[in-house]
Amino acid sequence: MSGFEIIAALLTLAALFSFLNQRFLGLPTTIALMLFGLGASLAVVAVGRLVPGVEAEAVAILERIDFDDALMHGMLGFLLFAGALHVDLDDLARQRGVIALLASLGLLISTFVIGGLVWTILGALGLSTPFVYCLLFGALISPTDPIAVLAILKTMTVPKSLEVKIAGESLFNDGIAVVIFLAIVGAAGLSGHADDTPLVWQIVQLFAVETLGGALFGLAAGWLAYRAMCSVDSYDVEILISLALVAGGYALATALHVSGPIAMVVAGLLIGNQGRTFAMSDTTREHLDTFWQLVDEVLNAVLFVLIGLEVLVLSFRGVWVEAALLAIPVTLFARALGVGLPVALLRRFRSFTPNAVPVLVWGGLRGGISVALALSLSGSLGVLDRRVYEGILLMTYVVVCFSIGVQGLTMGPLLRRLGVAGSEGPEGPEGPEGAEGDDPAGSRH
Repeated sequence: MSGFEIIAALLTLAALFSFLNQRFLGLPTTIALMLFGLGASLAVVAVGRLVPGVEAEAVAILERIDFDDALMHGMLGFLLFAGALHVDLDDLARQRGVIALLASLGLLISTFVIGGLVWTILGALGLSTPFVYCLLFGALISPTDPIAVLAILKTMTVPKSLEVKIAGESLFNDGIAVVIFLAIVGAAGLSGHADDTPLVWQIVQLFAVETLGGALFGLAAGWLAYRAMCSVDSYDVEILISLALVAGGYALATALHVSGPIAMVVAGLLIGNQGRTFAMSDTTREHLDTFWQLVDEVLNAVLFVLIGLEVLVLSFRGVWVEAALLAIPVTLFARALGVGLPVALLRRFRSFTPNAVPVLVWGGLRGGISVALALSLSGSLGVLDRRVYEGILLMTYVVVCFSIGVQGLTMGPLLRRLGVAGSEGPEGPEGPEGAEGDDPAGSRH
């Protein structure tokens, strides 16, 4: 199949699965599309048992799709920009302390806890694996996925302060997670060149260049687009400017070796707040919102169908399946520590919505970014043992499917059981956090 035929097939499947879900199931769209994709994969396997060659042909087609490249250097910039476009900067600023700690300290805690526990489990199962590879798995599975998180948040009512924390963390921690992942790749000797620099220093250097550089680049690119929008009053031209900002900006950020994801989040926040207020007419705002909502929905649909279909390229080998299942509680435990410890530190200075920790833990969904990072390791198979690579990929996929399929489906019931869904708390829509002066930095909550 040609590239166009593959895209056509994915769009057709996304439309078909979306129709079936809306007509018969009524599940959140992203969850339904992934489940339908899984079902289609299982159907291909079943047909392959009767008609030799069908499964092999399907696998060959999927292997032509570079999932890592398609997401990390294709869809991700558009999806992050579309998500950030509708985040209120004032709300984000009020929760900046929590978001910063969860996206940094929380991420590091989760990475090392998962790495240590997975290394112990694999050793107990007789799958002796170097610790640095287990740490690599911890780095790629720890970030919450903004695409999955924002898609699920659209389907439920969450107190505003909690919604901003969950969305804000997911928007920023994937860029930081990529920095940690790349540093560990270098420490493991998988980057193609030897690097004896201590891991902590590598992370600091990459953070300074990738994350801070990406934020500054996104601010500069967003400001240029904002000034261009201010000088015209034509919604079609302004939409084209926003498209150029994302496509050209992400490509240039990658070429400059700064974080494209962080750049697109910052640019989206600037255009969605400053640009929306001062550079757009009502007509432009309406058309721009409609356009980016459609981009978001279409790319999400294709992505989650693809996630479901990717099960065909996995290798289900003996004890690695057991390791993958055990990785689920390990990931949840690490998430609980990564959320609980930063929140415990901040409770000395501010109050939180009741049951904020369990909601943040269960709402920390993993998604396509983790799968893409795991698949990116295929380029290191000259150094990385294939058995270990396939094991990491299987563990990643099982955790992601559980996260989207189980955690995503049960978020609504959990919120209702905890009395959080739709609650506004005694101090307004942000609950107990609405009081001013609680934040150590002096921001309002």
